[in-house]
Amino acid sequence: MATNLVVRNIDPSVVQALKEAAARHGRSAEAEHREILRAALARPARRTFKDVLASMPDVGTDEDFNLRQG
Repeated sequence: MATNLVVRNIDPSVVQALKEAAARHGRSAEAEHREILRAALARPARRTFKDVLASMPDVGTDEDFNLRQG
């Protein structure tokens, strides 16, 4: 179901930037606005630090990382 969205009190420089971006992409300002919203909200969720650590490969044992006195 499509819904209308009205955004008021937009700075004129933002409106101009939107129109310029729309022209560069060959679409209307309204279509550009929809694409910006879609792209901003469709990004994948950030991974947790725990998930990032769990995805790291096993590269050795604790002893492999001991400081060597030299």
